[in-house]
Amino acid sequence: MARIKHTKTELKAQRDGLRRYERYLPTLQLKKQQLQVEMRQLESKIESRRADETRALDELKSWVRLFAEPVGLENYLRIEAVKTSEGNIAGVSIPVLDDVSFRRETPDLFLTPAWVDDGITMLEQLLRLRIELGILDEQHRCLGAELRTTTQRVNLFEKVKIPECSENIRVIRIFLGDEQTADVVRGKIAKGRSVEKVRSA
Repeated sequence: MARIKHTKTELKAQRDGLRRYERYLPTLQLKKQQLQVEMRQLESKIESRRADETRALDELKSWVRLFAEPVGLENYLRIEAVKTSEGNIAGVSIPVLDDVSFRRETPDLFLTPAWVDDGITMLEQLLRLRIELGILDEQHRCLGAELRTTTQRVNLFEKVKIPECSENIRVIRIFLGDEQTADVVRGKIAKGRSVEKVRSA
């Protein structure tokens, strides 16, 4: 604990500090709760998208033997643009996926196997899921970092700053009270001596 001065000025500074910490603490606690709720919802969404990806990959397993034929699906499907914007959750900037656009070429029905159309659709679905998961993971990272910082601040205020200020106020008040009592006693002693001097004179 830092050394404090036992003065009325320091007492006022400690009281002001305590009021400030007690005023900001509920805001930080509210932000922490909001971030925790958002993190849970985001984790649920990520889990759901991962399940979609697993289902799509399971569906793809039945096609794996067909991919042994060299077709080159990358010639028929390309990511044209990934559009994102910036969102805000509890004061935290996060990326938000707006749209993924693909450029799709129609395969020659006479030169490609019959399954190529369905293969392109499946590939598009998987690419879209991977991009969405990437954005969701980035949101999770941003919110997680802010939640850690907010939790540290809440703990600092609750467990360190508020108890420290309260204890400092208590110590200063005791010291000032003792000093005031000592002043009264010294005054009485001085008064007693002056009365004795007057009597003896």
